[in-house]
Amino acid sequence: MPAIELRNVSNRICREISLTVPDRELMVLLGPVGAGKTTLLNIIAGLAPYRGSVLFDGRPVDALPVPERNVGYLFQNLLLFPHLTVEENILYGLKARRAPAERARRGARDLIDFFNLGPLADRYPARLSGGEKQRVALARALAPEPEILLLDEPFSNLDYKTTKYLRLELKRLQRELEITAIYVTHDQFEAEEIADSIAVLHRGRLVQAGTAEEIFFHPAGEAVADFIGRPNVLYCDSSRVLGGGLVEVTAGGIPIVVPHHGGPIRKIAVFPRDIYVSPEQPPGPEINRFRAVIENIRPAGGLVILTLKLGGNTLSSEVPRALFETLGVEEGSEVFLILKFRWLRVC
Repeated sequence: MPAIELRNVSNRICREISLTVPDRELMVLLGPVGAGKTTLLNIIAGLAPYRGSVLFDGRPVDALPVPERNVGYLFQNLLLFPHLTVEENILYGLKARRAPAERARRGARDLIDFFNLGPLADRYPARLSGGEKQRVALARALAPEPEILLLDEPFSNLDYKTTKYLRLELKRLQRELEITAIYVTHDQFEAEEIADSIAVLHRGRLVQAGTAEEIFFHPAGEAVADFIGRPNVLYCDSSRVLGGGLVEVTAGGIPIVVPHHGGPIRKIAVFPRDIYVSPEQPPGPEINRFRAVIENIRPAGGLVILTLKLGGNTLSSEVPRALFETLGVEEGSEVFLILKFRWLRVC
């Protein structure tokens, strides 16, 4: 599958974007609403006018019409045909490429089997769940055997459990099919879960590209730091493997349990919004629950920023103003603090 290269791509929204997506990699375009993410997908697909150049495997495709770019595109609103069954929707992508009828039917059946859609093959979209519609739309996008797959926030309207399952399934399929893919989202946790690399857009410009570790631990400039939330970074002094994918790390004299994916752990990052603060001891297990002292209280719009002293660490926590007013705490107060395991990042 081809690598994708953008050279000084611009239009009324995007500004001088140069970017490379290596062959068989899944890159996530990350940024706030209006950053230009969908516009950039449309440029790559040939659906939007632009200046500059788009190359697939070093070959400019600027003069190629949309069908000849061999790009699969999964839109946010899916665009399933309501009058066609699941099988007919998948067949449509093959017929659009003028595949012979028998080959098209065989290809559709293969995809139905691949996506475990057999029991749904004769159903119409109105009788499918949100997750089932997503699988059908993805199968249809892959039916013409595209070399590149573009996905525009495909799971944004689904519940958390379904979204997480489909994200992991998408990543598995992308690796299995060895297809080059670009995935648009404004959700940094979604980006981190599936991305080989991340490109952050802000007001139509590329402001940083790199691994999730580089983006979250070393944001390049104010735009990236403001968007991802300026995480607290704790430096690890020692660690002890607990097993079961967990390791206990000591940072500033505080033992913190974090996910363990192999290899040494040097730093822990946790966003201020993900630190739970309470004046009373919360119920539940003692893992990652500590006593801390409030050193500073600073209002910031609808939030209150607390500076907390935890062992040898200084942390920032964001508390909604309305909630803070119910806590009854002040500078110097001792509070209970939870570092939520799910939101801890390590490198």
